Amino acid sequence: MGAVAGLMGLWALVAGGCANEQQKKGHELYAHYCMHCHGENGRQNEGFNWSSMPDPKPKDLSNKSEMGTFKDEEIFNTISRDMKDTSPGGDKIGDDEFAVPTMPTFKYTLSEDEIWAIVAYVRGLHGMKLEFKVEERKKELTEHLQAAQSKFDQSKQEYEAAEKRASDEAEKKSAQLKKDVDVDESSYAKEQAAMTQAKKEFDAAQVALNNFSTRPGKGVNVARPDLTVKPDQAAKLAEVGKNLYANKYGCNGCHSLAEEGGKVGPALDRAGFRLNGTWVYRWLKNPQAMKPETRMPALGLSDADAKAVVMYLNTLRAPKAEPASDKPAS
Repeated sequence: MGAVAGLMGLWALVAGGCANEQQKKGHELYAHYCMHCHGENGRQNEGFNWSSMPDPKPKDLSNKSEMGTFKDEEIFNTISRDMKDTSPGGDKIGDDEFAVPTMPTFKYTLSEDEIWAIVAYVRGLHGMKLEFKVEERKKELTEHLQAAQSKFDQSKQEYEAAEKRASDEAEKKSAQLKKDVDVDESSYAKEQAAMTQAKKEFDAAQVALNNFSTRPGKGVNVARPDLTVKPDQAAKLAEVGKNLYANKYGCNGCHSLAEEGGKVGPALDRAGFRLNGTWVYRWLKNPQAMKPETRMPALGLSDADAKAVVMYLNTLRAPKAEPASDKPAS
């Protein structure tokens, strides 16, 4: 019935002339990545995972009086952000930063255009429209890349010209002194530094434009990790991983341990028996590369964090549950 109601709602939008391509795309992405926690209509306790999640629970996205206080960019930045370690002594968190571990980031999973589509759909859940000009953003990124390319090309020409002058000067002195004279690299150090900086800016502009329409992890393979550690070091890493599991990456929002936690993903009580460490590491770093249709997003784990979480999951070795007995109690 919930699925039928959702389709009827979408058909109503189309019939009313209100559903454009962006909203349709946003609806599909929301249904795949968000609905299990936020619910079909964005209401609390509507998603099948909502009641199982640790606090704080997801916001009521249908509540205009609260959601209307947020700018489009603020909603975008909540969906696309770096995860913060919320434990005591963890990351420094600013007053205006969103740091709820149970809300995953999609910064490393979806393109910028896709995230804006989700924002547009969320706006519709509380009766508002997206005001942010997405097409202008794409145009701005394109123009920025063109400017960065021009700057890099010019700085490269200036560097090559300065290097040639230094080389010619060294050859001239060698001929005069009748012995080899080294090129004075310091004479073009300024041009070399400018070219290096321009190349960094060009690369960043290229990545920004690519990420606007292409998913960041697409086609990115994760190198096989070295998980060989001494037992005492493994124990320390496991403690770090346990903290990251709950307080930074919010794994308990979707996975359960001892029947506590979310139910989107599989229970992890026996992960230490069932899972291969190398596979888990690569999965944590880029789930979509291994299973494109998975609901689990890439959370931006560093190599060190991924290794620590793997060590923690390896300690989860709960005994098998005893099968229920059909015999009556004596």
